[in-house]
Amino acid sequence: STGGYADVHQVHGWTLGFTESEKAEKYREIANRISDTLDFMAAAGVTAETAHTLQSVEYYTSHESLLLEYEEALCRQDSQTGKWLAGSGHMIWIGDRTRQPDGAHVEFARGVQNPIGLKCGPTMTSDDLKQLMKTLNPQNEEGRLTLIARFGAGNVGEHLPRLIKTVQEEGANVVWTCDAMHGNTIKSSSGYKTRPFDSVLREVREFFSVHAAEGTVPGGVHFEMTGQDVTECTGGVRAVQDEDLSDRYHTACDPRLNASQSLELAFLVAEELSARRAAHQVKAAG
Repeated sequence: STGGYADVHQVHGWTLGFTESEKAEKYREIANRISDTLDFMAAAGVTAETAHTLQSVEYYTSHESLLLEYEEALCRQDSQTGKWLAGSGHMIWIGDRTRQPDGAHVEFARGVQNPIGLKCGPTMTSDDLKQLMKTLNPQNEEGRLTLIARFGAGNVGEHLPRLIKTVQEEGANVVWTCDAMHGNTIKSSSGYKTRPFDSVLREVREFFSVHAAEGTVPGGVHFEMTGQDVTECTGGVRAVQDEDLSDRYHTACDPRLNASQSLELAFLVAEELSARRAAHQVKAAG
């Protein structure tokens, strides 16, 4: 975060191996446009020396608040305000399987002042969502509650609009995030647990599309990835196949995007954001 690798001027260093592929030509063009933009900024006097935010990133931690004994052991009480803080991460979230309105995980999360995430799967009902929003964010505080949609590719259009409508009816302040990983986990023909790259990307695109149609803000994406050259998720520019999964399947739990797939997804999400921004500008001009 502060050692220099996060410097945006390192864009070609980040993408060097990935963009050398013939199939990655369009991504190489994006990297070149970023470099051109940085050159223009430097000519105007905006450099890493004059704008330190260009060479570092703010780094936060977040995880599922699943093991309550662990969470409770790391809780601390602010001596001045008397409020409780979960010390296991900056933000904690409640899983789709542990979000019962009267359950222990919800009870724990509502008592700490951290930002809270709430996974919303296909079985989330409007009534449950209303109750959970009131329980977890009774003051309707901005930034307090993030709703993490995880429906699976092909299912977003069926479920997300009704939950957006529920939030709007309640006048609730929430941040919408897309978890494109957990709803797209399958068992491959070779017997390995995997996630098809195309399904992950499709759910992200569906998430953006629904928000564009509803006039709401897509606030973030959730991916599981590693910088290692693993073979755990199929697809991508380097086309990991089912029969390749056994080569470097290193995860102890869920399959992760490898370095190449992570970069490709970052470029594709950037393209999606650029297209949405351009469409919004055209609409505003009209």
